[in-house]
Amino acid sequence: MTPALPRRRLLGYGIGSVGTGVFSAVPGLLLLYYLTDVLGVSAAVAGAVLVVPKAWDVLLNPIVGAASDREAVRTGRRTRLLLAGAVTLPFLFAAMFAVPAGSPAIAAIWAGVAFLLAASAFACFQVPYVALPAEISADPSERGRAMAWRVVFLTLGILVAGGAAPALTAAAGGGRGGYALMGGVIGLAMGAAMVASTLANRWIPSRPGPRPLGLAAALRTARGNRPFFMLLGAYVSSTLAVAIMLAGAPYVATYRLDDYGLTSAMFVCMVAPSAFAVPLWRALSRKYGLVNCYAVALVLFAAAALALYPAITSAAGVLAFSGLIGVCYAAVQLLPLSLLPETVHADTGRTGHAQSGAFTGLWTAAETGALALGPGVFALILAVSSFNSSDFDTPVVQPGSALTGMSAGFTFVPALLLLLSVPLLLAYRRLAALHRRTEEAHEHAV
Repeated sequence: MTPALPRRRLLGYGIGSVGTGVFSAVPGLLLLYYLTDVLGVSAAVAGAVLVVPKAWDVLLNPIVGAASDREAVRTGRRTRLLLAGAVTLPFLFAAMFAVPAGSPAIAAIWAGVAFLLAASAFACFQVPYVALPAEISADPSERGRAMAWRVVFLTLGILVAGGAAPALTAAAGGGRGGYALMGGVIGLAMGAAMVASTLANRWIPSRPGPRPLGLAAALRTARGNRPFFMLLGAYVSSTLAVAIMLAGAPYVATYRLDDYGLTSAMFVCMVAPSAFAVPLWRALSRKYGLVNCYAVALVLFAAAALALYPAITSAAGVLAFSGLIGVCYAAVQLLPLSLLPETVHADTGRTGHAQSGAFTGLWTAAETGALALGPGVFALILAVSSFNSSDFDTPVVQPGSALTGMSAGFTFVPALLLLLSVPLLLAYRRLAALHRRTEEAHEHAV
């Protein structure tokens, strides 16, 4: 019988998600608004600034995943890449929000280059970090415990990012100085969590296979895992929905609720309930199944997003529905990440390689792309609806078309994406069941 993981090891793994949660949330929540309403960059250009660096990251993540597997074969650990990302990311994150004075064009270039480098550093940490749950224990229930701890800390990181980052910015007077202070403080907290987790996880033995695979060979091997790609599709669609809502939150707070300060309140109301909902969803998934609970959460999330539209000019209504969304958000984070290690393990019999790095490289590449595309989609909605950019000192009045666009982009578009996740998830269940029956028939034949 596999011994239970002690809490200190679960803590050591989970705390890294404070850092990943911060980096996943803050650029999506604040960088687009920083560009359009503080630096005066047009919505279309600002959208490109957010999407292009992450498009590069989508290409980089599978490379990092294959490199992580090669390191694991040589050393039995994934520590070096984890440490490289943890040490460099805080400085690059701070640089994103420390744009020097100049024209909007210079501001866009500076922010874009800093974001590209920060995303690259994040990949070096995130990809091997997500690979660790498949190797942390041979017991599926213990891997599930590790994932639950991770999601709780991820929620904490997102809560710190979404609650503290706008508050820090506002407390420092807003504008360039406020964002620069926020970038330095939040970057320091993020780096501390990631370094601590890296050092705490050196005990985890990594066994990706009998020999290291090159990138092309790893991708060819992973290609046959059809359940993985259906699960990934469902996760990406829901992640894109969340990313669009994150990008839209400061605009809704500023232009629909007339108070930028409500950005923090909206975020806290959404994320805080999710921390308490994680044990609930874990208990429900053990009773009713991971896939069933995931599908229910997606539908409830979509319904709450749709209900936000008529309530979008009421602070009380927006905050109340944000709390309901937070309960669903916990499931949308926990359940697919709980299915991922089992999907990787199930593939080992087919390939002979438990190549966690290769699969998590693909997973984080797609997740990164969705998180980047979200602000890009919202920026496109703003541009099409005639949104007027401005700098911090000269605010403008938005036309009715822009107000309608940001409201629909914050509610209808995410709801549609969440509902699109459901058929992909059901396809995953069908293919996974077929895979299990094939494996059982093979074992009986042998």
